[in-house]
Amino acid sequence: MSVAGQTDLHHEVAGEGPPVVLLHEGIADSRMWEPQWRTWPAHHRVVRYDMRGFGQSPPLSGSFSHARDLVDLLDGLALGPAALVGVSMGGAVALDVAIGRSDLVSALALVGSGLRGHEFSAESEAGWAKEEAALERGDLDAAVEVNLRMWVDGPHRSPEDVDPDVRRRVGEMQRRAFELWQSGDREATLESLDPEWQTRLGEIRVPTLIVVGELDRPEMHEIADRLESAIPNTRRAVIEGTAHVPSMERPTEFDELVLGFLAEAQPA
Repeated sequence: MSVAGQTDLHHEVAGEGPPVVLLHEGIADSRMWEPQWRTWPAHHRVVRYDMRGFGQSPPLSGSFSHARDLVDLLDGLALGPAALVGVSMGGAVALDVAIGRSDLVSALALVGSGLRGHEFSAESEAGWAKEEAALERGDLDAAVEVNLRMWVDGPHRSPEDVDPDVRRRVGEMQRRAFELWQSGDREATLESLDPEWQTRLGEIRVPTLIVVGELDRPEMHEIADRLESAIPNTRRAVIEGTAHVPSMERPTEFDELVLGFLAEAQPA
């Protein structure tokens, strides 16, 4: 159900138990968590929400902070400390909050996590240039397909190798983000709780699970290596046969892995 809180972001809360917040990736919105929404509330008090500029939340404007938005959501719901489960961009937001407001975080599960300042390959940069060119000419379909090829298919598969329903659902979410980008402030600037949070990873003390899809882009594996080396209390796992959306492609394996970790990290 939707819940009113001290935030203008669309969010939902369900279940009882140790609190968990699900943070979507930049090619999706809170709908990516539909498989988990059917199962996780049996074990946890679960929150999923649309970050600013995604799904049913407002478009971007001015200076904004995904991390500050998450802090406001946690404070408004009186939910912390909570486990943060973040994918890609959501992982980077979770890290920012874990460092800037450690009192609000009990555990981290970082899935194909982003990391500010990490250098991406020429191939990835070329993909983003294709996306930008498509958006400039107003071709949202082409921009969506670029992202599906880069992230859902990944570098090792063709579209025919991927569940068409997963591609369709991610495509719908990505298109919505592009529509919000078109209607919002294209000069909006992203801020962090701590602009140097990526240099403070060693300060994180909560249990941390680092997950990457076997078929994800090489940079995601590199970032997982960096996080594993920098954060003291970590464990690492790979989900086979999936790229950047393992929670959607392999929900059973994903749930067993992450819920098992959370059961240890957040004893009832």
